Amino acid sequence: MTPDTRIPDIPTRDGGLRLRRWNAADETDVETFLRGCSDPEFQRWNTPLRPITNFADARATLRSKAEGAEAGTGVAFCVEDADTGTALGHIGVSRIDRVMRSACVGYWILPEARGKGVATRALALTARWVFADLRLHRLELDHAVGHEASCKVAERCGFRYEGTLRGAMWEAGRRDAFRDCHLHARLATDPAPG
Repeated sequence: MTPDTRIPDIPTRDGGLRLRRWNAADETDVETFLRGCSDPEFQRWNTPLRPITNFADARATLRSKAEGAEAGTGVAFCVEDADTGTALGHIGVSRIDRVMRSACVGYWILPEARGKGVATRALALTARWVFADLRLHRLELDHAVGHEASCKVAERCGFRYEGTLRGAMWEAGRRDAFRDCHLHARLATDPAPG
């Protein structure tokens, strides 16, 4: 890893949240990650690149995400309540391209934390970090067509809708059929959302 690809730590607290890197060696982290990926609402809208159906799968995925952070290609954070340390969800930055100065962001929130603005606050914090600390120019966010909650989070955080990508993600729970997704993006030069 060169200094150019090193991924700096994210500011630890903002908006009542703390973002910290997942720890594949911590059983609670692995169990929380597995619970999030096993949630029916998560599975309705997402099909991970590698199946995550048990503790070993979740641990392997978190190890892979840690390797991505070491390589400078991505980073994954556990979203926590800043005061209690209670896990609320996940947010990750992937496909970091230092040449084009771009990346993608994705997130999920645990069922008990939904509807409380957690995704919006976590996305706003992560976007500020991507532009200020990683010095990227473009951050993309895509979601399955019909996932209105994700669409609203993106819009609240200043991610403009740019169009529909045909057949760009797997159907729920399948790897042999595709569905469309909406593409949103925010540029470092875009005005900060109100």
